[in-house]
Amino acid sequence: MSPEANSAPRSLAESLRMRDDASLAALLRSRPDLITPVPTDLTQLATRAGTRASVLRALERLDRFALQTAEALAVAPEPASYGTLLGLMAGDAGDSAVAAALPRAVAVLREQALVWGDDDRLRLVRTAQELLAPSAQHPSPTGLGPSVQEATSGMSPGRIQEIVACAGLPSTHDSVSAVTALTALFTDRRKMAKLLAQAPDASREVLSRLVWGPPYGQVTPEPAAHLRWLLDRGLLLPTAPGTVVLPREVALHLREGRAHRAPEPRPPAVEPAATHGAQVVDATAAGQAYTALATVEELLKDWDEGGPAVLRAGGLSVRDLKRTAVALDVSEPVAAFWIELAYAAGLLASDGEADERYAATPAHDEWLDQPPAERWARLAQAWLTATRTPGLIGGRDAKDRTLSALGPGLDRSAAPEVRHRVLTLLAGLPAGGAPAAEAVLARLRWERPLRGPRPDDGEDLRSRLARWTLAEAELLGVTGRGALSAHGRALLGATVAGHAAGAESSGPGDKLPVHHRPAAPAEPLTAAEQAVAAGAAARLLAPLLPEPLDHVLLQADLTAVAPGPLRRPLAETLGVLADVESKGGATVYRFTPASVRRALDAGRTATDLHAFLTTHSRTPVPQPLAYLIDDVARRHGHLRVGAASAYVRCDDDALLNEILADKRSAALRLRRLAPTVLATQADPAALLEGLRAMGYAPAAESAEGDVLIARAHAHRTPPRTAPEPVPDGPPPPDATLLTAAIRAIRAGDLAATTPRKATGAAPAPGELPRTGSAETLATVQAAVLTGEALWIGYVNAEGSASQRVIAPIRVEGGFVTAYDHTADEVRTYPLHRITGVAELEE
Repeated sequence: MSPEANSAPRSLAESLRMRDDASLAALLRSRPDLITPVPTDLTQLATRAGTRASVLRALERLDRFALQTAEALAVAPEPASYGTLLGLMAGDAGDSAVAAALPRAVAVLREQALVWGDDDRLRLVRTAQELLAPSAQHPSPTGLGPSVQEATSGMSPGRIQEIVACAGLPSTHDSVSAVTALTALFTDRRKMAKLLAQAPDASREVLSRLVWGPPYGQVTPEPAAHLRWLLDRGLLLPTAPGTVVLPREVALHLREGRAHRAPEPRPPAVEPAATHGAQVVDATAAGQAYTALATVEELLKDWDEGGPAVLRAGGLSVRDLKRTAVALDVSEPVAAFWIELAYAAGLLASDGEADERYAATPAHDEWLDQPPAERWARLAQAWLTATRTPGLIGGRDAKDRTLSALGPGLDRSAAPEVRHRVLTLLAGLPAGGAPAAEAVLARLRWERPLRGPRPDDGEDLRSRLARWTLAEAELLGVTGRGALSAHGRALLGATVAGHAAGAESSGPGDKLPVHHRPAAPAEPLTAAEQAVAAGAAARLLAPLLPEPLDHVLLQADLTAVAPGPLRRPLAETLGVLADVESKGGATVYRFTPASVRRALDAGRTATDLHAFLTTHSRTPVPQPLAYLIDDVARRHGHLRVGAASAYVRCDDDALLNEILADKRSAALRLRRLAPTVLATQADPAALLEGLRAMGYAPAAESAEGDVLIARAHAHRTPPRTAPEPVPDGPPPPDATLLTAAIRAIRAGDLAATTPRKATGAAPAPGELPRTGSAETLATVQAAVLTGEALWIGYVNAEGSASQRVIAPIRVEGGFVTAYDHTADEVRTYPLHRITGVAELEE
């Protein structure tokens, strides 16, 4: 082992250089922004790890106790020993829970390169120190103020000597030693206790108000006696005119050495608030899953011939959202959820035409052909991974514009991670266990205390996302009665068998209680794993969904009852022939003259309708319904409407006379062209509607005189892909990328740190060597003969510069073939791209 490996690191770069490959891989996996692009060497990696943006992102990923540990290091003397850190976290009295959890917290900070150094010389990276250390502009979360040295930095030497004398310390010859003596007094527990015992009660009251922060207070130009007593002894120090601060050392003495009022070494437990039977949970969730499928199908059917118009700024208007909510018989926020879910699954999109409207996509037709369980799995998978957040709809963006459904500004990159984490917490409970929402929120706040901006209501984004997740999971059927279902667990990637084992009561030998055991993967699944999980979820859900029926029950009051879900052909035909009157466990359809005429317009005959009802009804066709169909069919098409602009023709001229005599036809401006023909300036569609409103049953006809069959026109968008989730920073690197990146970083670091022979014009650290072409050629040719390795600077065809250590094998035709220690392979380099060479030391 080299002497460098035995010595303490002097910088973060040296600390990284001492790590093994597994430790570097853990760093790059936890902070993927460091690998985009791959650093050239470990010095560049350390520099990137210390940038403000990267450190902020790393701090946001810390749990509360790890963050509290970093905050304690920020107020500790630098460098701090592990014992000093433990004293700040556990206090003078000690805390066994803190002492047990602190090694893990320090290990996390080390792994993420926020802390470096041995246990006797722990250091925060400089940027983290600046972010977490207390200052007047940015108070520390610990509530501590500046140290005595920092607070007295601008104080006159005479005033410092006065404070030292009032505190009962001998005078010194300079301010530095005076401040050191005052600091030693404030950190000596026995001497400080003796000094504070002399303080007036009012003075101790002032200290008690400042001890846990904020440490700043206001004083008048002529302070009261109890304040003067504190100021004279340096227990309060002035920072600005009229402002004083409680020095950090004094506060720590009053806190009995603790940096935090309430360290939180353990996460809040997520306990079941209610427990239901597993079968009850699965059945409830399956019922909700069926309702979810029916609602999305109804939504897309409503928009089948072209949905609402797209706003100029994008999205759905408030009026269209309200109309959709009424059509679905749900509240507007719930309607917005279903609309966004269908959009996330790629089932609806804008058609992109001049008069842009929303419509179903071709993928919708493919989705309808899939089995119900697979259709649900696709919706649930889209929800789990989507970054669009329906809960934001109706709120305001940063520019005070209303956020609309399907509009811009709804992506929140943290949403998939929060959904996955909430479901993981549910998966960690015993089967059928439903936690209280507040317990889940408290756990999430402990795990990521810095994540998310704080809105006016005081609740952070992650908490709001978690609340929405719990509500949406229940709507979608991932959970039932607040507990995770078996198919929801499979969707998450957790095995039911493993969960059942973890749901047993913890015995005396268990290391963790049930609610702390991991029951699901800690990280979201890859695309391939998601497909497998979705298939498993569909298989578990399929037996729980009701089987589609091929029959209805016809009743004498012109209604039909569907006692369950209907098969698609039956449901589609019945939807044309009758109107839906009510929904629920059973759907009630009502037959009306208008609905029967709609079926006749679609090309059905009375004979077809009678045969259809006879085939699919478990009860005899009631006589009133048969009469209704025959009566409408007898009058259907007796009048014919075509284009003149529009005309009406009928073999029965008495019927045309009746129409002309009806006052309601005045708006149509009909005039007789022949005994059997009436004409109007209105278009055929308006004429059809007008005559139908008068109680007639006209039929449209073509230019050849044939009856036009009115079929619903299914409007579809061009092929569309589902919206891509907005990533929360760079994606985590896979094992292949990590291996290649670490190899490249190690090789680049070897090239940058390999000792080289001194030359008259040695390059500065990080710069490429520079030599003339003749000298470069001569040095390389000599190395071929001696077998020595060289350090070269190389610029590739893309202009990217790098340093390499090579062992030349041969030189010919303007190229050098060499074993590249950096890449660990034989390569050929054009000599004109080598900026310079240098010999390595022995």
